[in-house]
Amino acid sequence: MKTSILALAAVGLLPLFVAADARAQINNLTREQLIKYTAPNPFDRFPDGRPRIPDALLEKFKDMSSEELLSAGQPPAGDSGPRYFGSGPAVTYTDGWQILHPGKKLIGRAFTLQLMPTRLEIFDVEQAEWKQRGNVVSLSHQSALDMLQPGDVIVVDAGGNLDLGGIVGDNLAYYIWTKTGTGFVIDGAVRDLEGIAEFDMPGYFRGAVPGMAARHMTTGINVPVRIGKATVMPGDLVFGDREGVNFIPPQAVERLVEAARTTHIHDDWVKSKFKTRQFKSTDVYGSGSLHDPALKKEYDDNMKEQLSRQK
Repeated sequence: MKTSILALAAVGLLPLFVAADARAQINNLTREQLIKYTAPNPFDRFPDGRPRIPDALLEKFKDMSSEELLSAGQPPAGDSGPRYFGSGPAVTYTDGWQILHPGKKLIGRAFTLQLMPTRLEIFDVEQAEWKQRGNVVSLSHQSALDMLQPGDVIVVDAGGNLDLGGIVGDNLAYYIWTKTGTGFVIDGAVRDLEGIAEFDMPGYFRGAVPGMAARHMTTGINVPVRIGKATVMPGDLVFGDREGVNFIPPQAVERLVEAARTTHIHDDWVKSKFKTRQFKSTDVYGSGSLHDPALKKEYDDNMKEQLSRQK
């Protein structure tokens, strides 16, 4: 009975996601294709097939950092290749961003948008097909923004091209913030930076320009996108801090949380030893540390105790 109710609920929500089918765009994934290409996802999904990492797991990333995530995702000693969790690297880190508020962390589920420089022969076909599907307004990047859900992070692939103009200004940035409660990652430009900076929201972008985004076309909504050196899939966990933005496949999230907890406990213990001023750095930190059996036992006991407390 529960399965039937959930199925009916999903069917009832489908009209809200019709536009996400994206068939009026050059690059698109059907619900079935999105499920196929994110098959290792262990969580529920949105009606359009996008993985839905639970809010409770997103919450666990609030005390983490890029350094902890990258350390947790490193290969074991002796393994020269990247660590894989089911499929794909555990963490893909991107840098070189301008950061709206460096002290604000960005955490949420990726909602991807692909933009390209306009070619009229393509643009005209897209718009005609979009209108044929009953849409009153034209297909644009705002069409994607209207599909955002709470906890989503809009991840825009504009190819780092500032000449496409500002993808969002203060009005659309405020709309994103109030609708999702998160922020944005734009591999391109924003505009109205003075206005956007007034909002206490996290945002990552390549540059700011005064002009509106009038030289691009929407070629994909919730499709694989390239952000810097990362391939980002819809539903990936987005984590941004002062250092940069990380993209994490859903199947890696739980194991990364556990590994990052261990790193956090380790770092706290090391700092507590440094605070006493009784130890050299090599006594408690680094590959040659903990050569004192008593110190090693203290470390192991603390790790065990802390991990048991946090379960």
